[in-house]
Amino acid sequence: MKVLVIGGGGREHAICWKLSQSRSVDKIYCCPGNAGIAQIAECINVNQNDFKALLDFVKYEWIDLTIVGPEDPLSRGIVDLFEREGRKILGPTKAAARLESSKVFCKDLLRSHGIPSAEYKVFTSYLHAEEHVRLKGTPIVIKADGLAAGKGVFVASTVEEAYDALRIIMKEKAFGAAGERVIVEECLQGEEASYMAFTDGRTIVPMVSSQDHKRIFDGDKGLNTGGMGAYSPAPVITPEIEKIVMEKILEPTLKALRSEGIVYKGILYAGLMIHEGRPSVLEYNCRLGDPETQPVLSRLKTDFMEIAMAIAEERLSDIRIEWKPDPAVCVVVSSEGYPGKYRKGDVITGIEEADKLDSVQVFHSGTAFSDNKIVTAGGRVLGVTATGPDIASARAGAYNAIQRIYFEGMHFRKDIADRALKSRVLS
Repeated sequence: MKVLVIGGGGREHAICWKLSQSRSVDKIYCCPGNAGIAQIAECINVNQNDFKALLDFVKYEWIDLTIVGPEDPLSRGIVDLFEREGRKILGPTKAAARLESSKVFCKDLLRSHGIPSAEYKVFTSYLHAEEHVRLKGTPIVIKADGLAAGKGVFVASTVEEAYDALRIIMKEKAFGAAGERVIVEECLQGEEASYMAFTDGRTIVPMVSSQDHKRIFDGDKGLNTGGMGAYSPAPVITPEIEKIVMEKILEPTLKALRSEGIVYKGILYAGLMIHEGRPSVLEYNCRLGDPETQPVLSRLKTDFMEIAMAIAEERLSDIRIEWKPDPAVCVVVSSEGYPGKYRKGDVITGIEEADKLDSVQVFHSGTAFSDNKIVTAGGRVLGVTATGPDIASARAGAYNAIQRIYFEGMHFRKDIADRALKSRVLS
C-alpha cells in the first residue's frame, strides 16, 4: 500500500518511521517532510495548504491512505474534501476539529454536558477582560480562542502578567484572528498529563499515557513552547484514573459531539490536570501530540498502518492494539532563541552517531538539507528518543545520545522525566 503523511515535524517523522516498519506499506510520501523524513520517505514538493493539489497527487499516485499530522489542515477541512472524493484519510472533519480550533466551542461543549473542566468566561473586549482579571485575581489562565501553534495559552501568576497576556492577544494581535475571542479561565492545580486515544466514531481505544514539558527552561520556567520533551508512561495516570478518564471524559465527549450531529474519527487527545485523583480537561487536541508521539509510538507493538486503516474504514473494534512494556523518553533539542525569534541554518553534527546507539531514535523536527549537510530550519530541531527497561534507563539513553549531537546555540532541558523518577521514588 501507499501512504501520504502531511506535515514536517518530529511527530510526522515518528509516524513515517512507524509506517516504515509495516509489512503492508510499500511506499511512503510526505509533504513537506524534513531532512530526517527524507531518509525513509519521498518528500513531495506540494504546498501542504493546497488541498486540491494534494488531492490530485493522491489520485494520480493511487494513495491508499492519507495521514494528517498537524492541526491546521484539519481545522480547514482537508478531511471533508478527501472524504467527499472517496479518499481514505485519518483525521476528524472540520466540524469535529473545532474541539481544538476553537477553545470557546470546546469549553461550551464540556460545560453543557457536565464534563469536568475549569470555570471560565469568554471576552471580545479587552477592557471587560481586564476588569474580570482584576476582580478574580491570580493565578489565572488566559487563552486565545483559535489555533496559535501551542503558544496561545498564558498562565499568569500576577495581575500584571495577565494584563500583558491580554494585551499580546487582543491589542497586539500576536495570533491574528485566533485572538478575536479570549478565554479567562480558573487556574487548575495538580499535575498535567497527556491522554491520547484512537477512535473510529464508535469504538475508542486508549494509547499508553504520556506527559510533556511545555516550558522552555528547567523547573517548568520560562515561556510556553510546543513541547520540550515527553515520556511514557506517566505515573500520574493510574489504572483508577484511566478508568475515570475514559468513562467521565473521553466517552462523554464523543457522545456530546454526536448529540451535535458530529461523528469524530481519528486521534482524540485530552490534555488533563490531575488533582487528588480527579482528572479535568485543560484542552483537547484533534491529532497526535508533539513531542508525545515520539515516545508513545516507540512503544507501539501493533502495526500502525493496520490501526490507521481500521479507523478510516470504521472497523477499529476488529483490531487488538498492543504496547511494549518498556518506557520511552524524548528530549527536544531547540534552536537558540526559541520560542521567540530563533536562528536557522546551523550545521548539525553527530545525528548519525547518536542514531547508532542501542534503543535510540533521533526524530527530526526543524531540519533541512543545505550543501549536502543537515542544518537547523526550525525552533524545535530534534527529538532524541530512547527506550529502556525503566524510565531512568530510557532517560539516561536519551541524554547520552544528545552528547553526540552538536549545533551552534543548541538548547535542551536537563530535567525531562525527572517528575516520573520522583513519582516512582515516592511510591
